[in-house]
Amino acid sequence: MSLPEYKQLVDEAKREIKEIDAAELSHMQQTQQNFTLIDVREPDEVAQGAISGAQPLPRGQLEHKIDTITSDKDQPIVCYCGGGGRSALAAQTLKRMGFKNVMSLAGGYKGWKGSGG
Repeated sequence: MSLPEYKQLVDEAKREIKEIDAAELSHMQQTQQNFTLIDVREPDEVAQGAISGAQPLPRGQLEHKIDTITSDKDQPIVCYCGGGGRSALAAQTLKRMGFKNVMSLAGGYKGWKGSGG
């Protein structure tokens, strides 16, 4: 059970960032749009399955290691986690770090899998 403060933080982040759904992510992949897909889940979660093309970068290492994936502040970035909360926080953090085109996958990996991804 997550604390109410966590939900408040996630809700605040979602108001500040753009969320996309699984269909929009699939469209971006199918049309071969130039974007970076970052899986912010923990390694044990990633080991159970990940979205094709995703680069793993756990939420706890995001600020410190984002430059190992991209330093292009204009590069479109889609973050995802298990259910959409951590990725919203990650997208908010990247936005605050100056990345201009950051999105979070609504529903996360579970939502993507549930949509047939």
